[in-house]
Amino acid sequence: MTQQTLSFRLELASSKQDLDDTCVVRSESYGHHVPGLFDALRRPDAIDLDPATAIFLCRDKATGRALGTARIQTTRSGQLMIEQCAETPAEMKRQDRAEISRFSAVRGADQLVKLALWKASYLYCQAAQARWMIIGARSEALVRQYQRLGFNDIHDDRRMVPLAYAGDVLHRILAFDVVTAERTWLSSHNPLYSFIFETTHRDIQLFRAAEFARATAHGKTIANANAEEPLAS
Repeated sequence: MTQQTLSFRLELASSKQDLDDTCVVRSESYGHHVPGLFDALRRPDAIDLDPATAIFLCRDKATGRALGTARIQTTRSGQLMIEQCAETPAEMKRQDRAEISRFSAVRGADQLVKLALWKASYLYCQAAQARWMIIGARSEALVRQYQRLGFNDIHDDRRMVPLAYAGDVLHRILAFDVVTAERTWLSSHNPLYSFIFETTHRDIQLFRAAEFARATAHGKTIANANAEEPLAS
């Protein structure tokens, strides 16, 4: 394992200020692409306020500025938002799933912010024992980015689906197999393999100490556990 120090810290949002800063990042990022969402994204929604929702927030170490964020909702807390808009294949429905949404970074952010958010999201879903990560991609450029990560369309016809919680903008719906990810990336020589599996990032924190204890008590494991230590209580 190699060790890499980042210019920012990635932690779970845990305060009203964190959530407010998260909303600012979202509105700046999504509002640039979808202006109609700018005002709506300035406020947290019901999913944000659900205790079962995980929201990651990256802050610059030097300034404390919020740089990027991602949100994870799992089927352990009920139906995913995206599944209210798009039908999930029957086989996938029989397994635990997680939706990654509000994935965003401000302009000029460290280029590793999005990679760190992706790493944290993957490891969190593995710890939560979610077999599938599901996302919506609003453009072909984003689809290609997710495909390079290993996502595939859940619909054979690659249909575009309007997402009500994203301003009814059309999205392709893609899914990622969490269980097979490591061997798939290794065999395909995916350039992210080293960043995720062979590099220690102590600036990436998946759980606070109490949450880490609860997860391990239920038999959940975190890949690369030596890399991401629980936060002190």
